[in-house]
Amino acid sequence: MIRIIAGRYGRRVIRTPAGASTRPTSDRVRESLFGSLESLVELSGAAFLDLYAGSGAIGFEALSRGAAQVTFVERDGDAVKVIRENARVLGAEAACRVEAVGVEKFLGRPAAGAMDVVFLDPPYAQSVDSDLRLLTANGWLGPESVVVVERDTRSASPEWPGGLELVAQKAYGETGLWYARAVDVA
Repeated sequence: MIRIIAGRYGRRVIRTPAGASTRPTSDRVRESLFGSLESLVELSGAAFLDLYAGSGAIGFEALSRGAAQVTFVERDGDAVKVIRENARVLGAEAACRVEAVGVEKFLGRPAAGAMDVVFLDPPYAQSVDSDLRLLTANGWLGPESVVVVERDTRSASPEWPGGLELVAQKAYGETGLWYARAVDVA
């Protein structure tokens, strides 16, 4: 179990899936992530996409801090159940959309609308390069969208496709966060 750090649901506890299939982002990294995001994008009213959602901790933190809608994408059935239960316990079901599908399949669809923030936290050994290309190719990003990738600091840096420009990179022990902004998006 972990606690939501700040905002409307601050200090509320949410469940995490049992076992080692997910790796929840630490409190320290979540706090730093949202501090950085607040300087890059207006979270109040934002559409937030949490890819490789795991427990949903990042998406629930975004809701707590004012995001209007969060889409959680997670293919692990146990993790999907935990996300849905966390949404129910928080009373946030109306603001949550849970997609029980792989990220590549989800992003391969045309977007119904642009996301303000996209967060990707795949298993550390997995590349996100094809995911980033799908984000830019299928209408998931608007002119001011921010994309954040969490990876092991020893991992290769993401390859940013045209349409995304790296704006910051930060390290917290073995966890790295890469921030990019959408550019030249109609």
